[in-house]
Amino acid sequence: MKAIRRFSVRPVLPEPLRPLNRLARNLRWSWHPETRELFESVDPEGWRETGGDPVRLLGAVPVSRLAALAEDRTFLRRLTAAADDLHDYLTAPRWYQGLTAAHQGRPAADSPSGGGGSPSGGTGSSSGAGSSSGGTGSPSGPPLPSGLPSTAVPSAEDGAGPPSTAPVPSAEARDEPPSGAHEGGTAAHEGWTAAEARGGPSLGSLAPSGEDRAGPPPGSGSPPGSGPLPAGPRPGGPAPSVPPPGGPVPSPLPAAIAYFSPEFGITAALPQYSGGLGILAGDHLKAASDLGVPLMGVGLLYRHGYFRQSLSREGWQQEHYPLLDPDELPLTRLCEADGRPVRIPLTLPGGRPLSARVWLAQVGRVPLLLLDSDVEENGHGERDVTDRLYGGGSEHRLRQEMLLGIGGVRAVRAYCRLTGHPEPEVFHTNEGHAGFQGLERIRELMADGADFDAAHEAVRAGTVFTTHTPVPAGIDRFDRELVARHFGADAELPGIEVERVLALGMETYPGGEPNLFNMAVMGLRLAQRANGVSTLHGRVSREMFAGLWPGFDAEEVPITSVTNGVHAPTWTAPEVTRLGARRFGPLSDGELWELRRTLRKRLVTEVRQRLYDSWRQRGAGTAELGWIDGVLDPDVLTIGFARRVPSYKRLTLMLRDRDRLMELLLHPERPIQIVVAGKAHPADDGGKRLVQELVRFADDPRVRHRLVFLPDYGMGMAQMLYPGCDVWLNNPLRPLEACGTSGMKAALNGCLNLSVLDGWWDEWYDPDFGWAIPTADGDAIDDTRRDDLEAAALYDLLAQRVAPRFYDHGPDGLPGRWIDMVRRTLTTLGPKVLAGRMVREYVERLYAPAARSHRALTPTAAAGLATWKARLRAAWPDVAVDHVEAQLTPPAPGGAAELGSTLSLRVRVRLGGLDPADVAVQAVAGRVDDADRITDPTPVPLKPTTGPDPGGRHLYEGPLALDRTGPFGYTVRILPAHRLLSHHAEPGLIAVPSETTSEAAGVLMR
Repeated sequence: MKAIRRFSVRPVLPEPLRPLNRLARNLRWSWHPETRELFESVDPEGWRETGGDPVRLLGAVPVSRLAALAEDRTFLRRLTAAADDLHDYLTAPRWYQGLTAAHQGRPAADSPSGGGGSPSGGTGSSSGAGSSSGGTGSPSGPPLPSGLPSTAVPSAEDGAGPPSTAPVPSAEARDEPPSGAHEGGTAAHEGWTAAEARGGPSLGSLAPSGEDRAGPPPGSGSPPGSGPLPAGPRPGGPAPSVPPPGGPVPSPLPAAIAYFSPEFGITAALPQYSGGLGILAGDHLKAASDLGVPLMGVGLLYRHGYFRQSLSREGWQQEHYPLLDPDELPLTRLCEADGRPVRIPLTLPGGRPLSARVWLAQVGRVPLLLLDSDVEENGHGERDVTDRLYGGGSEHRLRQEMLLGIGGVRAVRAYCRLTGHPEPEVFHTNEGHAGFQGLERIRELMADGADFDAAHEAVRAGTVFTTHTPVPAGIDRFDRELVARHFGADAELPGIEVERVLALGMETYPGGEPNLFNMAVMGLRLAQRANGVSTLHGRVSREMFAGLWPGFDAEEVPITSVTNGVHAPTWTAPEVTRLGARRFGPLSDGELWELRRTLRKRLVTEVRQRLYDSWRQRGAGTAELGWIDGVLDPDVLTIGFARRVPSYKRLTLMLRDRDRLMELLLHPERPIQIVVAGKAHPADDGGKRLVQELVRFADDPRVRHRLVFLPDYGMGMAQMLYPGCDVWLNNPLRPLEACGTSGMKAALNGCLNLSVLDGWWDEWYDPDFGWAIPTADGDAIDDTRRDDLEAAALYDLLAQRVAPRFYDHGPDGLPGRWIDMVRRTLTTLGPKVLAGRMVREYVERLYAPAARSHRALTPTAAAGLATWKARLRAAWPDVAVDHVEAQLTPPAPGGAAELGSTLSLRVRVRLGGLDPADVAVQAVAGRVDDADRITDPTPVPLKPTTGPDPGGRHLYEGPLALDRTGPFGYTVRILPAHRLLSHHAEPGLIAVPSETTSEAAGVLMR
């Protein structure tokens, strides 16, 4: 008989075991081996059956077993140690608090803990399981207001937030590595991360530097963050107080950062991710927690998550959407002071209400807020807004993104109001899906009296936008009328004119489609700082979005890059973690090789079980599956390939020449074996055909023991695959892989990379770490020819370099050169790919400058900047470079330019009624190519020497040193200049000489 309603009944643990609740509901267990081992010891069989999910485990443990554990002194000692360890992790100052303390000139132990504990240093219990009498501590915030019930946020006993205790000094704060510490507080990879445990650069480095610096040109005034600036109010919170003379200096770091993403891959027990974007977001939160960065995650709770994948007998992908019960997940409702669940309201067209509840997942020190529209007061259509990740049509996706962005800001305000968590000063949008968060913050400021333009400037100052796609097709774009219908008088944000909303996202630039609303374009227009996710992707993004900054070369488009990283405690095998605590360098070749074989052997066992389960799902009988016992060999070179299956990742490139591939798989002396996994989007029949093509080849009895396709790729499978493979294969179409972090996770386990030079591999490739697949990307090569050439190059590398090195054993029976590559991958590449490095870069280069800009944009300053930009745009059509004169000093025979001489420039410009303080006039010089384009430009400021002449022209002069030989050229330009601009290209305005002026100026002799 089928139940008409399903709900979960949570267990009541004996008093001595109550800390288990807290440990289970803080997702730090997902990257903390000791906590996972503790839960496994509760019920080893139940742990396996629940897939390593502590919440489900505790709901299934027999009462008799719990009673026995409550009397087991050994278990209780382990439980106390784990609870105390979590308490210390949540409350002790870490890297971020060390930076704050260093700036304020006081010990780190006195600094606000930021990511856990009480900023005011309140009192608390000494036990990791209890809470202070002053109330339950909020994650990353002060104690709860008096009288607030524990339902507002999870109690310390429930395990979502740290108890309210005074921070205690830590090894990180003392600028020394903790004993056996890693970015997750475990003994993992001590040899990689000693510097990370000690912290990062000083506060003097908290600004962009080098080629990624995003400051205004010389002469344009100081950018926000270059010096002390007044602190401004935060929307939804009180204005920071101004310290008295001689008092503490406000930290240049943001009090809190809100991180919005459509998906988060924290653990398989919380399936709210589809691929790399979500896994990256999860690793970002975990690394922020480890470093003490006061981040808040904001996303949606999808009742069906992303689909589960199986195969038909014919190898066709089939999708299944299991229903998730939030009460069975490591989540807690966010409730009002009276115990009522918080409701986040939105308005749909026609005034229809959309309501969402908020669930809280605690990711170490970081709270993650997830909005859920499946509430009884919603109609059927509204309840389904959060039904599944990346499902439905355009209107469904638009409503999801409105709930994520607009509803997400409202959820953040509710959380901060209830818990006392500091209001975010910086809002980070992870891809364009959450771009509407900027519109909601504009609405807040307008409700406080600001006009749209001033509010826009204030919001931009504190916003960071990260783009993850190198192709326009990867961006959500909506029809103009669909967006217009969802805003305005009878829909959402009625106080903002619909045309203002549309103007932020419409592709009104050369090469755009004027009738489409582009979420990435809106993200860029609402953010003062933007970045790609690898150095190469930063260059691609600058070219892709150059139309938003007309007149500027792609190199000057204000999009920088922060290369992704991965969270080592999540992705590293326990065996590697244990050996890593002794540092990888001194390990003997024999130890390292035995480690690799152990991991490979475990992979073989896991693959056979998963393959058996898959064939049973495909309808095979037990009697016909005996061959699976011979699938893979723990002594054969093992290659992994696992990822989403869009066409550009080329799942089937390895099948280009099947005879050649068979030769490699079945080589009598140097065979290879390949494990493949991946999901195609449910609506992508082309991707499904690629999966089927690969599966059918893998089904061939001649090769099925050497090539395996595993369905239902997810975090659990990935954590088994990366350590067990010897080589990680990646062969996308260059440059369409924005970063591609799977190879990073493999590298953390000593797996070598074999990849096209794309994404992160283009940046960090070294022959010590693996091999680069040559690309055939010439303009004259069609797609078919390119794939043929690159597949042939792949086969050659495998046959001539990869396999021979793996099987080239010396007199000691070990492949010495291969082991050297493994060792260098672990010791040299490992530190580069860490998520801790990535998050520190975000803090130093983006979050801290954004916080300073946010504080500088007080209501008065924001209004002044908006007025200035309006005046600038009105005058700019009349701004022009009118005349350019150049004279060599000293004069050279025949007028030839010689190294060491100086070119004196005199430039007359028209400013269209602007003041010289409103602009910067520059010479831009450097080497030139055959088309006279400057290829390595260096800006040189020119200074005004006289006021306007009778013709209204201003004279600017300056020397241009000829410090290099060869083809050389220069031009002159006029740029806007204001101390509150983050980049000289920010207004998108530039004036350069006309063709007539250029001809009059002449060209330097080459």
